[in-house]
Amino acid sequence: MMTIDNLLEALLTRFPAEDAEEWDHIGLSVGDPSDRVRGVLVSLDVTPESIDAAQRAGANVLLTHHPVYLKAPSAFVPRSDQNHPLSSETLYKAIKAGVTVISLHTNLDRSIEARKLLASMLEVSTSGSLEHPDDAEAKGYGMVSGAVELSLSDLAVRAARAFNTDPRVWGRPSSPVRRLSMLGGSLGDFGDHALACGVDAVICGEAGYHVCQDLAARGLGIILLGHDASEQPFTKVLADATHEIAGEDMNVTIFDPPRQWWTVLEGVR
Repeated sequence: MMTIDNLLEALLTRFPAEDAEEWDHIGLSVGDPSDRVRGVLVSLDVTPESIDAAQRAGANVLLTHHPVYLKAPSAFVPRSDQNHPLSSETLYKAIKAGVTVISLHTNLDRSIEARKLLASMLEVSTSGSLEHPDDAEAKGYGMVSGAVELSLSDLAVRAARAFNTDPRVWGRPSSPVRRLSMLGGSLGDFGDHALACGVDAVICGEAGYHVCQDLAARGLGIILLGHDASEQPFTKVLADATHEIAGEDMNVTIFDPPRQWWTVLEGVR
């Protein structure tokens, strides 16, 4: 019998807590560690909808990439007014439903598994991360590719199809891309890392306007997929890890809800 504590310990052995940022909230958010794992729903986010999906799937564990909060809300209450954040309602619902919540965030971001998945989706080889661009064995944020021959436009189309989204692109469409990088989620200050790695383009979830303006002026193409679209594939990393830990007979389901935002050209979702 696998308990929640067994599962958590094995996951944190594979994606160590020390790899996470100090500000991050990872691991167990709510639940009884001694409970037996009866099923696992893997989701990008902890939301009321993912709690409902876990119940429908017969899962008593919700395993996510994004934590339910970075700073705990002042109260865990049902939805009643706009004075409490979404995390208040979500945690209240999880407790009431008996659903355990476990999250692996920046420790998963730094994993070699996440890096390899991004490279495979973009159909490129990878030499390392944005922190260690020429060390394939070192953990680190993002992915740096081997040599490629693409235009920025071709790369944007490839990324759009691979991640099923409508990206916003900075840079001339015809700009050559001989080496590329990708980072799930927010680019933050990794644009400078990308330039230092000698890449011609970076793919990420989101980045600020002035950040993109500066990087594009310095010759870096930027492809913005949307934060959620860039990291939804990480649910596969979590699902695969859970199957390897708990066995193929364990009920493990990936929750892939409709995207929360839309563009006018794509139409209302």
